Amino acid sequence: MATSSTTDHPRILDLRTRDLFEVILGYGLILAVIWTPNPLQRVLYWIALLTIVVITLLRREGLNTLGLGSRGFVPSLWIVGLALVLVAVTICVASRLHTLHSLFGQAPLFSHVWGYLVWALMQQFLLQSYFLARVLRLTPRRWQAVAITALLFSLAHIPNPVLVILTLIWGVISCVFFLRYRNLYTLALTHCILGICIAITIPDHVHRHMRVGLGYLHYHQRHAIRRQF
Repeated sequence: MATSSTTDHPRILDLRTRDLFEVILGYGLILAVIWTPNPLQRVLYWIALLTIVVITLLRREGLNTLGLGSRGFVPSLWIVGLALVLVAVTICVASRLHTLHSLFGQAPLFSHVWGYLVWALMQQFLLQSYFLARVLRLTPRRWQAVAITALLFSLAHIPNPVLVILTLIWGVISCVFFLRYRNLYTLALTHCILGICIAITIPDHVHRHMRVGLGYLHYHQRHAIRRQF
């Protein structure tokens, strides 16, 4: 018994070290993408994406473990329904406050929504399948893992005050639901619905087209320059 415990202890430390390294590496790459100007930003984006994919594949986890299987999909659909109700109420309020507006950009509505849905799925994969999965193994309690993961998600949206607050709330909620249902598809769909709701009900000059990092700051700079002329 003592020999087995002694043998397993270094292995546990190695696994925890690997988890910690992957969290730091993944988060560092994401921050680098957010805070680096183009054209270097595009290069870092693909480096970050490829790194996350490779690390995930090396883990050899099943689709259900990653939340990409069918498990929990039907039982968790009520989350989407609840989001639709919340959106309907928010749109009614925004209409009365005269803050309701169309989506930014010239892309067709379908393309805009579809693109954001894919982006939402990518974010939920990073949040739950990558970061939450590793932080769970680094902390003794689930609530601590949920809190840390949600905080990381929120901090990645600095300096956008609207998104920092809302992503902290959504980070906690989505992590709890993922631990219950283990399905990313319903979370991504809910994320997409709520994100578009924020985009059309809160004035653009407040959330600056949902930008974060340098994109948020550069938006301000461009508009400041325009006001000078």
